[in-house]
Amino acid sequence: MAAEIVNPRSDSATDNNPDAVFALHRGGKMAIQATVPVNDKDDLSLAYTPGVAKVCTAIAEQPELVNEYTWKSNVVAVVTDGTAVLGLGDIGPEASLPVMEGKAILFKQFGGVDAVPIALATKDTDEIVETVIRLAPSFGGVNLEDISAPRCFEIERRLQEALDIPIFHDDQHGTAIVTLAALRNAAKLTGRTLGDLRAVIAGAGAAGIAIAKILVDAGIGDVCVTDRKGVVSADRSDLTDVKAEIAGLTNKTGQTGSLEQALAGADVFIGVSGGSVAEEAVATMAKDAFVFAMANPNPEVHPDVAHKYAAVVATGRSDFPNQINNVLAFPGIFAGAFKVRATRITEGMKIAAADAIAGVVGDELAADYVIPSPFDERVATAVAAAVAAAAKADGVARLV
Repeated sequence: MAAEIVNPRSDSATDNNPDAVFALHRGGKMAIQATVPVNDKDDLSLAYTPGVAKVCTAIAEQPELVNEYTWKSNVVAVVTDGTAVLGLGDIGPEASLPVMEGKAILFKQFGGVDAVPIALATKDTDEIVETVIRLAPSFGGVNLEDISAPRCFEIERRLQEALDIPIFHDDQHGTAIVTLAALRNAAKLTGRTLGDLRAVIAGAGAAGIAIAKILVDAGIGDVCVTDRKGVVSADRSDLTDVKAEIAGLTNKTGQTGSLEQALAGADVFIGVSGGSVAEEAVATMAKDAFVFAMANPNPEVHPDVAHKYAAVVATGRSDFPNQINNVLAFPGIFAGAFKVRATRITEGMKIAAADAIAGVVGDELAADYVIPSPFDERVATAVAAAVAAAAKADGVARLV
């Protein structure tokens, strides 16, 4: 997945001062805070019994009032099973909690959205789906986080079918949205459109599949996905259902063989694999190519190498320009979806989010600035507005 704001494995500040990291995390990074006073018996009687019974009765009679008289319509469940945490892999639910807390505070700081970390002690797909369905009455949306592929695809699909609230797997769609935003601006900078580009994606996991899909939906000229065995193409007999589906949507030019072979003449390299690509292969790419090497802590192509051949270089790291960072997407997406009480997050809403992120750069567009900073306060507001409008246009908004 693309980097979050703090990457403890690549940020020299944390490497050089590990004590500060542990000190900051002691006791956790978040807490629940009341929004109403409970200072005397009158306050208590309003906030709790007997006053609360009136609200409970009203909601029982009109269930939709839960969105007006509780926090449900502005709270996200951040759900994980701890199987694909950052670059650490399957470290379990307890060890995932610092990341889930971090995600929750990013929701609040950047999108004004409350979020609750939920780490599940199961890897079973059915159990995860059933658990989230049972928790759903308490939440306005679900952000699936750090769940390994290919189970993450089925879990998201089944929850979307079962629930009428936004379900969003950030490792897939957050990465894809921000990648599309950066690619739109890179194309604009070099006088091209998405339709002019042929892209190669290294990695056929959650992020790679989602990036390929959003690029196809956005009108990319062509894109192919590669895994450890090479190009994911329809003529292969070893594909999973997910890979077979993406093979049918991509690779119009019929690329075969290895990643390195597919890169010859390609306009775009997008890395979400954690592997490495030889400089010799990068050198075969088209003139004014783009290299988005997003593995952490070690990009598939080091920026120093990429800059020899590419017009625009992006990574997932905060210590290089053009960081592909999911925090540019998910807070504004949920804020926008909640604003209109959307029943789901559509492809149109994702593309609208990407366009909004790209638009923030505006006239400042440059080779080292095709994507805004995660700390740019304009981003979440722009994304929320675009997502809310797209939800209305796509007919999934309850509030119009």
